[in-house]
Amino acid sequence: MRVAVVTVAAHRDAHLRNHLLALARSERTPDDHVVVAIGDPGTVDVVGTTPRARPILLPHDNGPLPLAAARNTGAEAAVDAGADLLIFLDVDCLADPTLLDRYLAAARTHPTSLLCGPVTYLPAAGPSGYDLRDLRRLRHPHPARPDPPAGTVRAGTDYDLFWSLSFALTATTWSRIGGFCTDYTGYGGEDTDFAQTAAKRGIGLRWVGGADAYHQHHPVSDPPVEHLRDIIANATVFHRRWGRWPMIGWLEAFAAQGLITYDETQQRWV
Repeated sequence: MRVAVVTVAAHRDAHLRNHLLALARSERTPDDHVVVAIGDPGTVDVVGTTPRARPILLPHDNGPLPLAAARNTGAEAAVDAGADLLIFLDVDCLADPTLLDRYLAAARTHPTSLLCGPVTYLPAAGPSGYDLRDLRRLRHPHPARPDPPAGTVRAGTDYDLFWSLSFALTATTWSRIGGFCTDYTGYGGEDTDFAQTAAKRGIGLRWVGGADAYHQHHPVSDPPVEHLRDIIANATVFHRRWGRWPMIGWLEAFAAQGLITYDETQQRWV
């Protein structure tokens, strides 16, 4: 199978450099690596000197980042170049040396499934940065998601656990899902929608042991108040499409802080 990695990025040069270095250490390097630069020529410059990586500049001036559209652009470019397996990896994520091989093995036995690997959130790097040779020492996958033993694949039923930080699927399965819904812009919701579409179309969910990714540290808010408007807008899109509210923990946290209220008469968050 011809393997392509798809990454979207904007103004994350330091994290992107580490991301590219980690992939270069893979036991199996990708046949193609498409990096979609969202309105950021600097991202194009970072990628330009990396073997087997190619940038695509997606025009964008301001406002919420078109993450769904960017992922679609990257996937379409990879498929057009002959990719059989698409591996989506967030720009903040560092690939374990075995990540590509684990996803590839899982895709051969589960070619019609949505494949997800465990993700570890790393602590802040020291003055010399992360030691890419020693990431496994920091392995501590997010406890809310399955973490099967390396080399095994576990079936999943809760599609709300899917996240777009690290996942893989065959080009045929990508076509069946139809890509990400571009009604979503900015932060939140588009990956939950993607998984729900997969479930509706009878595509299985599989958790791939050993397909580890390590998420580089950066400051975050909890709840992510800096993304409040995006989250409300995207939650409303999701509710319109699926009849329920996603990201309910964040919505309730925003409400507890007095930032939003639920309008019972119109059945919407404001």
